Amino acid sequence: MKLVDGIRAGLRAAADPARAPKMQAYMKSAMPFLGVPAPQVRAITAAVRREHPPADLDELRAAVLALWDDAEYREERYAAQNLLRNRLGTGDPALLSLHEHIAVTGAWWDHVDETARHIAALHDARPEDTAAVVRAWSRGENLWLRRLAILSQLGRRDRLDTALLSDVIEPALPESEFFLRKAIGWALREHAKTDPEWVRAYVAAHEAELSGLSRREALKNL
Repeated sequence: MKLVDGIRAGLRAAADPARAPKMQAYMKSAMPFLGVPAPQVRAITAAVRREHPPADLDELRAAVLALWDDAEYREERYAAQNLLRNRLGTGDPALLSLHEHIAVTGAWWDHVDETARHIAALHDARPEDTAAVVRAWSRGENLWLRRLAILSQLGRRDRLDTALLSDVIEPALPESEFFLRKAIGWALREHAKTDPEWVRAYVAAHEAELSGLSRREALKNL
């Protein structure tokens, strides 16, 4: 596939062996890095996509899976996620299983946090169906899907469903897991930019249940 081959070639041409080990250490990644900074990964992906645009959703999905599942370097996975910013896939429920696959197999905060933007678009496109999915994720056993559920409305501003946010946070309140506590605080802090009074009321009502980290993050800018 020209799109996939072009992205791989572009990433390898931009590799910086001196930078790569530091990037791998920072991300605590078992998969090696090429040493290509994130903005450059985005630029390479966008340039190749313009030259070889996917014809339809199936071709987009195939390219993403090829880059993701066969990745030798972490930047290939970043490029796969960048491809999902394509207008073809924005808010399309047909890609929900692909987003879930990425979150589960990526199993780290950088991949999950990028995936959250795509789930937010699905909330806008198919609110009831998407809400049902993220509620199920929030009550499941997979840490990264639970984090994704909590972060899945980032950027929705006044479109955010506060009942849903409360529902996906609730199962994580007793947890000591850092990535869940941090996600709770981040989701609340972001919504505080739109509705600070709701966030203050939520924190007050759950004072005994929220971890110190979640509470500090939620109230950081209030």
